[in-house]
Amino acid sequence: MIASTAITQQIVEELYAEALLLADEARTAFDLSDAQDPAMEANEVRIAMSIEGLRTTTRVMNSLAWLLNQRAYFSGELSREQLKKHGTLGEERPSDPRNMARLPLKVRSLIRDTERLHDRVARLDREQRSRDAANDDPVGSLQGRIADAFGAA
Repeated sequence: MIASTAITQQIVEELYAEALLLADEARTAFDLSDAQDPAMEANEVRIAMSIEGLRTTTRVMNSLAWLLNQRAYFSGELSREQLKKHGTLGEERPSDPRNMARLPLKVRSLIRDTERLHDRVARLDREQRSRDAANDDPVGSLQGRIADAFGAA
């Protein structure tokens, strides 16, 4: 049986706080304007930093946008229908292993943290969409409630 997690305001708030911290760390990590590390001087490393920096910030911003929509729903600013229509999580673009090999360990660790965050948000998004689809199907919803009732007995 697959564990299901109801999306609660507390889960959203905790993920939102984590995403904000990761966004700030990414901004600092990928700021090449004053790179003092001699390893950053190689063109391949700078290009890898630029590419993975864009992927990482996009990943975090997509997660933040999804979480902001959830927060708006919980605060009553969005209806369920608006959330279904506009609350889609952006597509994940995984990091390139060749670029990752060129980056410092600390940066790679940050990228992996953002990938894990996006994976958790994507799992919640899929669960929410499957629940919404089941609720849109009255027969399936009734069958699910019957199965739950008899499964618990």
